[in-house]
Amino acid sequence: MKFLIIIKRGKMKNIIKAICSFSILALVLTACGDSSKKASTLDATKKQGFVKCGVSQGVPGFSNADASGNWTGIDVDVCRAVAAAVLGDASKVKYTGLSAKERFTALQAGEIDILSRNTTWTLERDASIGLTFVGVNFYDGQGFMVRKTSGLKSVNEFKNGVKVCTNLGTTTELNMADFFKSKSVKYEPVVFEKADEVVQAYDAGRCDTYTTDKSALAAQSTKMKDPTEHVVLPETISKEPLGPVVRQGDSKWEDVVRWSLNVFIEAEEYGVNSGNIDSMKDSKNPAIQRIVGAEGTKNGEALGLDNQWSYRIIKQVGNYGESYKRNLADTNIMPERGPNQLWTKGGILYVPPVR
Repeated sequence: MKFLIIIKRGKMKNIIKAICSFSILALVLTACGDSSKKASTLDATKKQGFVKCGVSQGVPGFSNADASGNWTGIDVDVCRAVAAAVLGDASKVKYTGLSAKERFTALQAGEIDILSRNTTWTLERDASIGLTFVGVNFYDGQGFMVRKTSGLKSVNEFKNGVKVCTNLGTTTELNMADFFKSKSVKYEPVVFEKADEVVQAYDAGRCDTYTTDKSALAAQSTKMKDPTEHVVLPETISKEPLGPVVRQGDSKWEDVVRWSLNVFIEAEEYGVNSGNIDSMKDSKNPAIQRIVGAEGTKNGEALGLDNQWSYRIIKQVGNYGESYKRNLADTNIMPERGPNQLWTKGGILYVPPVR
């Protein structure tokens, strides 16, 4: 009996080893299967026929819908560029308005495939929550808006007890806390989930100042009863590089979105726009030929696209300068480009070469 038990135990060890080996193999196969699913965004987008784009709930100049539900803005144009590149039609985009609090969850859950919603690129967001920033389409910084009747000329004039309106779930909250702590000023935060709620509260006098990115302050002031009654104080208290975000782990889709943004910006650098792109096909400049899809096929193939992907972006959406002009300059939201001017013209807008 003891001998039989020993034999059985020996067999049991072998069985256990076999089970362990099988389990390891199953885990590997599962991981591969998951990776396969994560890498399918490009194929899924082609199959469904539209790009799932997460935008704000309404920031004029960046992502804002009119009464008919038509979205415009420089963040919207990022998703339009991807649609033009992948689907051949910049209009094939489904927009989802998201609050700051719900935007990352929506991307992680697959409700959207691109988040293009005035979102700041930070280490924690890039490394800790399964997301990847693919570039910067607007360089910004946090500021404070006050009523002209307050008489305030500088952030250094804030006093203890100041009430501050802002959005919930943003880098703005942390920047605000750091700022007032550094100034040894006690403040009262008045926070809301939706941007329009913040604007309404500030405009109604529920707080003394409204803080967020300076571009958003300029944009949201257009929704106030009398925008001329308010002023943005001169100081900038943070760096806010804003750009599109995708889920981590899908390198093909990440490349498509990144290079759609890059060619959008580089086209302006080389003077290629929606009006002249057809004539630019005869350019002797190799960089321009690549942008207009007149040279080789390797760029398109590397992205899983045809060689006209970049041509369609510029033809249908325009270059970055055109987007900035129609959405921010012509609307008088931010007439001056500041750091968002090309690096060749004194700004810091700079992308890797499309080659």
